[in-house]
Amino acid sequence: MSSQRPDASSVDPVPPTDHWSSVSKHVFNSYVEANNALFAAMGLTHSRESSSDTDTTTSGAVGEIAFGDENWTMERSTDDADALGVGDYVRFRKPIADTDVTAFAQVSGDANRLHLESEFAEETQFGGRIVHGTLVAGTISAALARFPGVTVYLSQDLEFTGPVEIGETVTAACEIIEDLGEDRFRLHTTVVDESDETVIDGEAVVMINELE
Repeated sequence: MSSQRPDASSVDPVPPTDHWSSVSKHVFNSYVEANNALFAAMGLTHSRESSSDTDTTTSGAVGEIAFGDENWTMERSTDDADALGVGDYVRFRKPIADTDVTAFAQVSGDANRLHLESEFAEETQFGGRIVHGTLVAGTISAALARFPGVTVYLSQDLEFTGPVEIGETVTAACEIIEDLGEDRFRLHTTVVDESDETVIDGEAVVMINELE
């Protein structure tokens, strides 16, 4: 899935085989170990965030998030799941690197040449390779996961309004706009690029349960 804007720059692709060769060394006959290798290949670390990890957040520690990266930042309006209501929000910011794009193509099977081949992409209306739209939309899910408590996706509507260049940092914002009762909420969900241009707009419905 691709979003649209004609002025994206080109970045030479990294062959998926090169990116994933190091992963194969760590993959055994276990789903757990395979998952760990995948996260490692995408630049993630498997360690619990503690209250000392303040350099990756701007509003309190998020101990329930097991995977993190020093280039990710987050802010949220409250740390109390029981107090969530209309107006509460989470914002999550991360760069989307070329390794993210090649890894996503490998995992999802979406090998659209627009995302992977510079020469091909340069001849399109985008003028170069761009990030998969679905990969950009994944930052909305990342933001939702950072609400206090346990967030369960129920539905998501999306409109792709512009492309994201490879290497660009995007910010996903999720704000509660309606309390539906029984721990269910409707949220306005957006992603903006480094120029603060909206590249994805939509709404989500989620269930957020307080941690026991």
